[in-house]
Amino acid sequence: MEKINRIGVLTSGGDSPGMNAAVRAVARTAVNSDMECIGIRRGFQGLINSDFVKLDSVSVGHTLSRGGTILYTARSEDFLTEKGRKKAVTTCKMLGLQGIVAIGGDGTFRGALELSRLGIPVVGVPATIDNDIGCTNYTIGFDTACNTAIECIDKLRDTMQSHERCSVVEVMGRNAGFLALYVGIAVGATAVLVPEHPVDFQKDVVERIQDSRLAGNTHFMIVVAEGAGSAVDIGKKIHDSIGMEPRITVLGHIQRGGAPNARDRETATRMGYYAVRAFAEGRGNCIIATQEGSIVEIPIEEALQRKKHLQMDRYRIMEAMQVGRVRHIEE
Repeated sequence: MEKINRIGVLTSGGDSPGMNAAVRAVARTAVNSDMECIGIRRGFQGLINSDFVKLDSVSVGHTLSRGGTILYTARSEDFLTEKGRKKAVTTCKMLGLQGIVAIGGDGTFRGALELSRLGIPVVGVPATIDNDIGCTNYTIGFDTACNTAIECIDKLRDTMQSHERCSVVEVMGRNAGFLALYVGIAVGATAVLVPEHPVDFQKDVVERIQDSRLAGNTHFMIVVAEGAGSAVDIGKKIHDSIGMEPRITVLGHIQRGGAPNARDRETATRMGYYAVRAFAEGRGNCIIATQEGSIVEIPIEEALQRKKHLQMDRYRIMEAMQVGRVRHIEE
Protein backbone atom coordinates (compact mmCIF):
# COMPACT_ATOMS: atom_id res chain seq x y z
CA MET A 1 0.00 0.00 0.00
CA GLU A 2 1.26 3.48 -0.89
CA LYS A 3 2.09 5.96 1.83
CA ILE A 4 -1.13 7.34 3.26
CA ASN A 5 -1.30 11.13 3.44
CA ARG A 6 -5.05 11.71 3.81
CA ILE A 7 -7.83 9.56 5.25
CA GLY A 8 -11.54 9.95 5.85
CA VAL A 9 -13.58 8.89 8.85
CA LEU A 10 -17.33 8.30 9.02
CA THR A 11 -19.94 6.97 11.42
CA SER A 12 -22.79 4.94 10.00
CA GLY A 13 -25.87 3.01 11.11
CA GLY A 14 -27.25 3.37 14.63
CA ASP A 15 -25.29 5.72 16.87
CA SER A 16 -23.71 4.48 20.07
CA PRO A 17 -21.99 6.17 23.03
CA GLY A 18 -18.26 6.41 22.34
CA MET A 19 -18.43 7.10 18.61
CA ASN A 20 -17.13 10.63 19.20
CA ALA A 21 -14.23 9.26 21.22
CA ALA A 22 -13.34 7.03 18.27
CA VAL A 23 -13.58 9.94 15.79
CA ARG A 24 -11.38 12.03 18.08
CA ALA A 25 -8.80 9.26 18.32
CA VAL A 26 -8.73 8.81 14.55
CA ALA A 27 -8.30 12.55 13.92
CA ARG A 28 -5.57 13.08 16.51
CA THR A 29 -3.66 9.93 15.65
CA ALA A 30 -3.79 10.92 11.98
CA VAL A 31 -2.40 14.38 12.73
CA ASN A 32 0.38 12.85 14.83
CA SER A 33 1.14 10.43 12.00
CA ASP A 34 1.51 13.25 9.44
CA MET A 35 -1.84 12.56 7.80
CA GLU A 36 -4.77 14.81 7.06
CA CYS A 37 -8.15 13.67 8.33
CA ILE A 38 -11.45 14.46 6.63
CA GLY A 39 -14.71 13.83 8.47
CA ILE A 40 -17.45 12.43 6.24
CA ARG A 41 -20.84 13.52 7.56
CA ARG A 42 -23.97 11.35 7.51
CA GLY A 43 -22.22 8.07 6.81
CA PHE A 44 -21.91 6.66 3.31
CA GLN A 45 -24.52 9.14 2.11
CA GLY A 46 -21.96 11.83 2.86
CA LEU A 47 -19.55 10.23 0.40
CA ILE A 48 -22.23 10.35 -2.26
CA ASN A 49 -23.22 13.96 -1.50
CA SER A 50 -19.67 15.27 -0.82
CA ASP A 51 -20.72 16.21 2.72
CA PHE A 52 -17.46 16.61 4.60
CA VAL A 53 -15.47 18.64 7.09
CA LYS A 54 -11.74 18.84 7.77
CA LEU A 55 -10.78 17.53 11.20
CA ASP A 56 -7.74 18.42 13.27
CA SER A 57 -6.67 18.13 16.88
CA VAL A 58 -8.54 21.29 17.88
CA SER A 59 -11.81 20.60 16.06
CA VAL A 60 -12.29 17.29 17.89
CA GLY A 61 -11.52 18.80 21.28
CA HIS A 62 -14.11 18.45 24.05
CA THR A 63 -15.89 15.61 22.20
CA LEU A 64 -14.63 12.72 24.30
CA SER A 65 -17.56 12.93 26.73
CA ARG A 66 -20.28 13.68 24.19
CA GLY A 67 -22.89 11.10 23.23
CA GLY A 68 -24.16 10.61 19.70
CA THR A 69 -21.81 11.45 16.83
CA ILE A 70 -20.54 14.85 15.75
CA LEU A 71 -20.35 13.52 12.18
CA TYR A 72 -24.03 12.53 12.24
CA THR A 73 -25.14 9.18 10.92
CA ALA A 74 -27.57 7.85 8.35
CA ARG A 75 -28.56 4.71 6.51
CA SER A 76 -27.95 5.26 2.79
CA GLU A 77 -30.31 3.67 0.28
CA ASP A 78 -28.27 5.26 -2.52
CA PHE A 79 -25.12 3.43 -1.42
CA LEU A 80 -26.90 0.10 -1.90
CA THR A 81 -26.90 0.77 -5.65
CA GLU A 82 -23.93 0.38 -7.98
CA LYS A 83 -24.40 3.97 -9.15
CA GLY A 84 -24.27 5.26 -5.58
CA ARG A 85 -21.14 3.29 -4.73
CA LYS A 86 -19.36 4.56 -7.83
CA LYS A 87 -20.26 8.11 -6.88
CA ALA A 88 -18.84 7.50 -3.41
CA VAL A 89 -15.57 6.31 -4.95
CA THR A 90 -15.50 9.42 -7.15
CA THR A 91 -15.84 11.58 -4.03
CA CYS A 92 -12.97 9.72 -2.36
CA LYS A 93 -10.76 10.37 -5.39
CA MET A 94 -11.82 14.01 -5.64
CA LEU A 95 -10.93 14.57 -1.98
CA GLY A 96 -7.71 12.59 -2.32
CA LEU A 97 -8.78 10.10 0.36
CA GLN A 98 -6.46 7.11 0.41
CA GLY A 99 -8.41 5.23 3.04
CA ILE A 100 -11.61 5.34 5.09
CA VAL A 101 -12.10 4.53 8.76
CA ALA A 102 -15.71 3.32 9.07
CA ILE A 103 -17.18 3.34 12.59
CA GLY A 104 -20.37 1.33 13.08
CA GLY A 105 -21.87 -2.14 13.01
CA ASP A 106 -22.43 -4.99 10.61
CA GLY A 107 -24.16 -2.91 7.93
CA THR A 108 -21.37 -0.33 8.09
CA PHE A 109 -18.75 -3.02 7.55
CA ARG A 110 -20.62 -4.49 4.60
CA GLY A 111 -20.64 -1.04 3.05
CA ALA A 112 -16.94 -0.71 3.79
CA LEU A 113 -16.32 -4.07 2.11
CA GLU A 114 -17.99 -2.78 -1.06
CA LEU A 115 -15.72 0.28 -1.00
CA SER A 116 -12.65 -1.91 -0.60
CA ARG A 117 -13.70 -3.97 -3.63
CA LEU A 118 -13.78 -0.74 -5.62
CA GLY A 119 -10.23 0.11 -4.64
CA ILE A 120 -10.68 2.30 -1.54
CA PRO A 121 -8.83 0.77 1.47
CA VAL A 122 -10.95 0.66 4.62
CA VAL A 123 -10.53 -0.07 8.31
CA GLY A 124 -13.61 -0.78 10.42
CA VAL A 125 -14.15 0.13 14.08
CA PRO A 126 -17.03 -1.78 15.74
CA ALA A 127 -19.50 0.53 17.49
CA THR A 128 -22.99 -0.72 18.34
CA ILE A 129 -24.90 -1.08 21.59
CA ASP A 130 -26.05 -4.53 20.43
CA ASN A 131 -22.55 -6.05 20.85
CA ASP A 132 -23.42 -8.45 18.03
CA ILE A 133 -20.32 -8.19 15.82
CA GLY A 134 -18.93 -11.71 15.48
CA CYS A 135 -15.24 -10.88 15.16
CA THR A 136 -14.92 -8.86 18.37
CA ASN A 137 -15.58 -9.57 22.03
CA TYR A 138 -16.73 -6.00 22.59
CA THR A 139 -18.29 -3.18 20.60
CA ILE A 140 -18.14 0.51 21.52
CA GLY A 141 -21.27 1.69 23.33
CA PHE A 142 -22.41 -1.61 24.84
CA ASP A 143 -21.38 -0.92 28.43
CA THR A 144 -22.85 2.58 28.49
CA ALA A 145 -26.13 1.31 27.03
CA CYS A 146 -26.25 -1.43 29.66
CA ASN A 147 -25.73 1.07 32.45
CA THR A 148 -28.43 3.34 31.03
CA ALA A 149 -30.89 0.44 30.97
CA ILE A 150 -29.89 -0.63 34.48
CA GLU A 151 -30.44 2.87 35.85
CA CYS A 152 -33.89 3.04 34.25
CA ILE A 153 -34.90 -0.42 35.49
CA ASP A 154 -33.68 0.30 39.02
CA LYS A 155 -35.98 3.31 39.08
CA LEU A 156 -38.86 1.27 37.70
CA ARG A 157 -38.27 -1.33 40.39
CA ASP A 158 -38.75 1.31 43.10
CA THR A 159 -42.26 2.11 41.92
CA MET A 160 -43.12 -1.52 41.12
CA GLN A 161 -42.14 -2.45 44.67
CA SER A 162 -44.21 0.38 46.11
CA HIS A 163 -47.32 -0.71 44.20
CA GLU A 164 -46.62 -4.47 44.29
CA ARG A 165 -46.71 -4.81 40.54
CA CYS A 166 -45.07 -6.61 37.64
CA SER A 167 -43.00 -4.66 35.11
CA VAL A 168 -42.16 -5.85 31.60
CA VAL A 169 -39.23 -3.92 30.13
CA GLU A 170 -38.18 -4.18 26.50
CA VAL A 171 -34.54 -3.38 25.76
CA MET A 172 -32.78 -3.01 22.41
CA GLY A 173 -30.36 -5.45 20.81
CA ARG A 174 -31.83 -6.08 17.37
CA ASN A 175 -31.69 -9.87 16.86
CA ALA A 176 -29.27 -10.52 19.72
CA GLY A 177 -29.81 -10.95 23.44
CA PHE A 178 -26.45 -9.73 24.78
CA LEU A 179 -27.85 -6.45 26.13
CA ALA A 180 -30.95 -8.03 27.66
CA LEU A 181 -29.12 -10.87 29.39
CA TYR A 182 -26.34 -8.66 30.75
CA VAL A 183 -28.87 -6.15 32.06
CA GLY A 184 -31.19 -8.88 33.37
CA ILE A 185 -28.44 -10.36 35.52
CA ALA A 186 -27.39 -6.93 36.76
CA VAL A 187 -30.91 -5.92 37.88
CA GLY A 188 -31.88 -9.31 39.29
CA ALA A 189 -34.74 -9.80 36.83
CA THR A 190 -37.42 -12.37 37.55
CA ALA A 191 -37.09 -13.56 33.95
CA VAL A 192 -35.10 -12.61 30.85
CA LEU A 193 -36.30 -13.44 27.35
CA VAL A 194 -33.67 -13.54 24.59
CA PRO A 195 -33.94 -14.64 20.94
CA GLU A 196 -31.15 -17.21 21.35
CA HIS A 197 -33.16 -19.22 23.89
CA PRO A 198 -36.52 -20.69 22.78
CA VAL A 199 -39.20 -19.25 25.04
CA ASP A 200 -41.40 -21.67 26.97
CA PHE A 201 -43.78 -19.05 28.32
CA GLN A 202 -45.20 -21.26 31.07
CA LYS A 203 -41.78 -22.19 32.48
CA ASP A 204 -39.76 -19.10 31.58
CA VAL A 205 -42.27 -16.50 32.73
CA VAL A 206 -45.40 -17.78 34.48
CA GLU A 207 -43.73 -20.32 36.78
CA ARG A 208 -40.94 -17.89 37.67
CA ILE A 209 -43.45 -15.26 38.71
CA GLN A 210 -45.40 -17.87 40.69
CA ASP A 211 -42.26 -19.24 42.39
CA SER A 212 -41.12 -15.73 43.25
CA ARG A 213 -44.56 -14.91 44.71
CA LEU A 214 -44.60 -18.10 46.79
CA ALA A 215 -41.16 -17.12 48.12
CA GLY A 216 -42.63 -13.86 49.40
CA ASN A 217 -41.98 -11.35 46.60
CA THR A 218 -44.76 -8.99 45.61
CA HIS A 219 -43.11 -7.29 42.62
CA PHE A 220 -41.58 -8.82 39.50
CA MET A 221 -39.27 -7.63 36.72
CA ILE A 222 -39.37 -9.23 33.26
CA VAL A 223 -36.67 -8.11 30.78
CA VAL A 224 -37.36 -8.77 27.09
CA ALA A 225 -34.89 -8.38 24.22
CA GLU A 226 -36.59 -6.73 21.25
CA GLY A 227 -35.63 -9.73 19.11
CA ALA A 228 -37.42 -12.11 21.47
CA GLY A 229 -40.82 -10.47 21.24
CA SER A 230 -42.85 -7.43 22.11
CA ALA A 231 -43.14 -6.32 25.72
CA VAL A 232 -46.78 -5.47 25.03
CA ASP A 233 -47.47 -9.02 23.85
CA ILE A 234 -45.62 -10.52 26.82
CA GLY A 235 -47.64 -8.31 29.16
CA LYS A 236 -50.91 -9.48 27.61
CA LYS A 237 -49.87 -13.11 27.98
CA ILE A 238 -49.03 -12.57 31.66
CA HIS A 239 -52.43 -11.01 32.20
CA ASP A 240 -54.22 -13.86 30.41
CA SER A 241 -52.24 -16.52 32.30
CA ILE A 242 -52.33 -15.27 35.89
CA GLY A 243 -54.61 -12.22 35.90
CA MET A 244 -51.83 -9.78 36.75
CA GLU A 245 -51.78 -6.32 35.09
CA PRO A 246 -48.14 -5.70 34.15
CA ARG A 247 -46.79 -2.22 33.46
CA ILE A 248 -45.04 -2.05 30.08
CA THR A 249 -41.92 0.03 29.43
CA VAL A 250 -40.07 0.13 26.10
CA LEU A 251 -36.74 1.84 26.76
CA GLY A 252 -36.05 2.41 23.07
CA HIS A 253 -33.50 4.93 21.87
CA ILE A 254 -32.76 6.31 25.32
CA GLN A 255 -30.26 3.44 25.49
CA ARG A 256 -28.21 5.00 22.68
CA GLY A 257 -27.90 8.41 24.28
CA GLY A 258 -25.82 9.94 27.03
CA ALA A 259 -22.16 10.42 27.76
CA PRO A 260 -20.04 7.31 27.22
CA ASN A 261 -18.63 5.72 30.35
CA ALA A 262 -14.96 5.04 31.04
CA ARG A 263 -14.87 1.66 29.30
CA ASP A 264 -16.37 3.00 26.09
CA ARG A 265 -14.18 6.11 26.02
CA GLU A 266 -11.02 4.07 26.58
CA THR A 267 -11.94 1.28 24.16
CA ALA A 268 -12.99 3.75 21.45
CA THR A 269 -9.73 5.66 21.85
CA ARG A 270 -7.63 2.51 21.53
CA MET A 271 -9.59 1.25 18.53
CA GLY A 272 -9.39 4.63 16.77
CA TYR A 273 -5.65 4.78 17.38
CA TYR A 274 -5.02 1.30 15.99
CA ALA A 275 -7.24 1.97 12.97
CA VAL A 276 -4.99 4.83 11.88
CA ARG A 277 -1.81 2.92 12.73
CA ALA A 278 -2.98 0.13 10.42
CA PHE A 279 -3.04 2.62 7.55
CA ALA A 280 0.24 4.23 8.62
CA GLU A 281 1.96 0.85 8.60
CA GLY A 282 0.65 -0.09 5.17
CA ARG A 283 -2.33 -2.25 6.09
CA GLY A 284 -6.02 -1.87 5.37
CA ASN A 285 -9.24 -3.73 4.59
CA CYS A 286 -9.55 -5.01 8.14
CA ILE A 287 -11.67 -4.67 11.26
CA ILE A 288 -10.15 -3.51 14.55
CA ALA A 289 -11.40 -5.94 17.19
CA THR A 290 -10.90 -6.82 20.83
CA GLN A 291 -10.05 -10.38 21.79
CA GLU A 292 -9.24 -11.29 25.38
CA GLY A 293 -8.51 -7.65 26.18
CA SER A 294 -6.09 -7.09 23.29
CA ILE A 295 -6.61 -5.15 20.06
CA VAL A 296 -6.28 -7.27 16.92
CA GLU A 297 -6.82 -6.76 13.18
CA ILE A 298 -9.02 -9.18 11.26
CA PRO A 299 -9.38 -9.15 7.45
CA ILE A 300 -12.76 -7.64 6.68
CA GLU A 301 -14.14 -10.54 4.63
CA GLU A 302 -13.16 -13.02 7.33
CA ALA A 303 -14.58 -10.75 10.03
CA LEU A 304 -17.98 -10.58 8.35
CA GLN A 305 -18.21 -14.36 8.18
CA ARG A 306 -17.74 -14.82 11.93
CA LYS A 307 -20.74 -15.35 14.19
CA LYS A 308 -21.09 -14.46 17.85
CA HIS A 309 -23.07 -16.75 20.10
CA LEU A 310 -24.72 -15.77 23.37
CA GLN A 311 -22.84 -17.19 26.35
CA MET A 312 -25.44 -19.59 27.68
CA ASP A 313 -23.52 -20.00 30.92
CA ARG A 314 -24.74 -16.47 31.71
CA TYR A 315 -28.29 -17.61 31.09
CA ARG A 316 -27.79 -20.48 33.57
CA ILE A 317 -26.32 -18.02 36.07
CA MET A 318 -29.40 -15.83 35.67
CA GLU A 319 -31.61 -18.87 36.32
CA ALA A 320 -29.62 -19.82 39.41
CA MET A 321 -30.23 -16.38 40.90
CA GLN A 322 -34.01 -16.80 40.87
CA VAL A 323 -35.99 -16.67 44.10
CA GLY A 324 -37.88 -19.89 44.82
CA ARG A 325 -37.68 -23.14 42.92
CA VAL A 326 -35.71 -23.41 39.68
CA ARG A 327 -36.57 -26.66 37.92
CA HIS A 328 -34.84 -26.45 34.58
CA ILE A 329 -31.22 -25.29 34.75
CA GLU A 330 -29.48 -27.23 32.00
CA GLU A 331 -25.77 -27.89 31.70
